[in-house]
Amino acid sequence: MTLAPQVKATAVAPQSLGKVGVLMGGCSAEREISLLSGTGVLEALKRGGVNAVGFDTGRRSLAELAAEKFDRVFIALHGRHGEDGTIQGALELLGISYTGSGVLASALAMDKKATKRVWQSQGLATPRFAMLEAQTDLDAVVAELGLPLIVKPAREGSSIGLTKVTCAQEMREAYLKAAKLDGMVMAEEFVSGDELTCPLLGSGAQAQALPVIRVVAPEGNYDYQNKYFRDETRYLCPSGLSPAVEVEVQVLALQAYRTLGCRSWGRADIILRHSDGKPYLLEINTSPGMTGHSLVPMSAKAAGVSYDELVLLLAASADLELRPSDDWRPE
Repeated sequence: MTLAPQVKATAVAPQSLGKVGVLMGGCSAEREISLLSGTGVLEALKRGGVNAVGFDTGRRSLAELAAEKFDRVFIALHGRHGEDGTIQGALELLGISYTGSGVLASALAMDKKATKRVWQSQGLATPRFAMLEAQTDLDAVVAELGLPLIVKPAREGSSIGLTKVTCAQEMREAYLKAAKLDGMVMAEEFVSGDELTCPLLGSGAQAQALPVIRVVAPEGNYDYQNKYFRDETRYLCPSGLSPAVEVEVQVLALQAYRTLGCRSWGRADIILRHSDGKPYLLEINTSPGMTGHSLVPMSAKAAGVSYDELVLLLAASADLELRPSDDWRPE
């Protein structure tokens, strides 16, 4: 198994990448963050001498994307239509190489219910959950999962629409809040513990786990604002975990990543339960943020890889990741 100390920023010849499109913006609830991520990636590529062009998929059409004749694209989209296999499928039909996971892994990882079912089938620890509908007996869900619990959209990221429910009377409002964003709503057992995240690079047996980051948010509330726009949240890297626990978390993150078939890069979010120190998987992000507050660049830096080096490595991975359509290109 390969872990973070072996991560190396090998030289990437800018000319070898060709014309690189940076897909950003989009039309999801995470558009604002995607624009920040995409701008950072675009500037890094340009600093590295790459012929890079920004492309806002929320403002421009697939016909325009095809007309750009990109040799590859860096997907800096977050959320629906960018991280859920949709744009990945379109790129495969257009014959354009792209960074990140393929269609199936992207779709699975975006769907928290599907993700959990796959992990459970492989014996990987993840908090218990129940799916909610308008007619669901919410009191029964509370009795099953206990309080507090988390209610969230099953196909959104960045903690958008998430509520920590502390009493049964809050369940209906939490459900309605999440349902405004997604027809699939999940109630999840709340595990009290340390919030951790573990970035991952590569594919299959060659995938590597970067250093673990421990997240310490104000009052334990790691919400959208604390993730991206406030400076009170502390990110500890080195994490302060014992070496044995750090490796245990990295191994679990790699198992979660490989089980879903992820490739190129990603980030596993994990909770380390206070009561017994057991790690539980929360979710996998297949197109993580690349903003000034983002965690993959922070972890990569701890492994000796700068932001600009990381961007070049990821852009180059679009060549290394074999796609089902690699043996076919439109005339």
